[in-house]
Amino acid sequence: MRHVREVLRLKWERAASHREVARSLGVSVGVVSATLARAGDAGLSWAEARELSEAALEARLYPSAATSVPMHPAPDCVAIHRERRRKGVTLQLLHLEYLERHPDGYRYTQFCEHYRRWARRQKVSMRQVHRAGEKVFVDYAGQKPHWVDPRTGEIHEAELFVAVLGASNYTYAEASPSQQIPDWVDSHGRALQYFGGVPGAVICDQLKSGVSASCRYEPGVQRTYEECAHHYDTVILPARPATPRDKAKAEVAVQVAERWILARLRDRTFFSIDEQNEAIGELLEDLNGRVMRVYGRSRRELFEAFDRPALRPLPAHPFVYAAWRFARVNIDYHIEVEHHYYSVPHPLMHEQVDARVTSSTVEIFHRGERVASHRRSHERGRHTTDPAHMPRSHRQHLEWSPTRFIAWAGKIGPGTAGLIEAILADRPHPEQGYRSCLGILRLARRYDAGRLEAACTRAFAAGARSYRHVDSILKHGLDHAPALETPASPPPIHHENVRGSEYYQ
Repeated sequence: MRHVREVLRLKWERAASHREVARSLGVSVGVVSATLARAGDAGLSWAEARELSEAALEARLYPSAATSVPMHPAPDCVAIHRERRRKGVTLQLLHLEYLERHPDGYRYTQFCEHYRRWARRQKVSMRQVHRAGEKVFVDYAGQKPHWVDPRTGEIHEAELFVAVLGASNYTYAEASPSQQIPDWVDSHGRALQYFGGVPGAVICDQLKSGVSASCRYEPGVQRTYEECAHHYDTVILPARPATPRDKAKAEVAVQVAERWILARLRDRTFFSIDEQNEAIGELLEDLNGRVMRVYGRSRRELFEAFDRPALRPLPAHPFVYAAWRFARVNIDYHIEVEHHYYSVPHPLMHEQVDARVTSSTVEIFHRGERVASHRRSHERGRHTTDPAHMPRSHRQHLEWSPTRFIAWAGKIGPGTAGLIEAILADRPHPEQGYRSCLGILRLARRYDAGRLEAACTRAFAAGARSYRHVDSILKHGLDHAPALETPASPPPIHHENVRGSEYYQ
């Protein structure tokens, strides 16, 4: 209609020729003539045409087109959009099914054009086509639930974790203590248990608990989070930074959870996070059972129809959270993990290894291969040693051995050698005393040999068997004090009230 109005304006207001009008608008001279003929037949003047709306002008010039009935039955765009969420369902397949119902229907091009024109009029979240069982979107809500400690009255803030499946909008929500990695990973496990299966991918924001290196193109997934995804046989796809459209489902689900869960709990007081999650679970069932106006069905109905059949089965056991630590193997072929020492095969001395720490085990990896596994211990300063990790003979320790430590100490003096030998004999395995011996012998770099010999002699006499005692003696100058002497036994006491040994015979 823009050309029709412009043709009439140029002819009747500007008095331009047919060729000038055609050249100006990029149409043929025949189109200009036909338009003017239609306007004449309708008895239309420029003054009247200028005041008409686009629809009214079309009705005056093309009355048959304005009142005609569509030649073909219109496709059901809502049903098309819903069916496209099923795996393997394409527009071409849906068009064939449409022709089976309406043999005189639109051809494929017009069928697709009708659907795309309808989709453009819908909200942004409906423009994305999410396949059944393909993705789950996860995020934390901006609003934070809270609970009150009944003993102290202190208010504790929590985080609202939300997960939503793409095809059905089936939603899971829970209150989590924090956004730290353990809580983040555990929330994923409970969400998958709630869904009863595993989707093909997890779409998350680039928060620190999930992404170790934020990047628009190649983000680095946090190691424990990646291990969790491997356990459930899925993949992590972080959304681009500052691009909420990449996870629009999560954004909408968070908004829905805030309105239909948190808002309904705003006047209730909870005294534990478990009590709070129990209330959230009740409202979550109501939310998933509520009929959505756009689809005419509830989230649970869509979930049972689309996502549940497409989800992969859960593993036999849930993922157990594990923290990773980096360590270097010491000369006693032990590594330190939270102040406890765990053995590794002795050829790995001085090598860097990775320790995977769970609540019950410590696994040690070297270049991706597991080389040791121990039951976790919380005893500080103690050793957990696997006899299989120990060398068969001291000759396999070319650099360090008990004999070498004793010989090195003998160069300082017999007191030092005696203390070193006592330390090695006091340990269940001599190798566990290497660190103490090495520390004592290195004190000779700070103090002269005479002082170290006196300190070791004093420590040996006092029954001390550690580096800290010798270091303390030297720091406080006790090596200059007189040697410790065993106190003499006191003389016997003779008194009429003392019965003596003869009384008991």
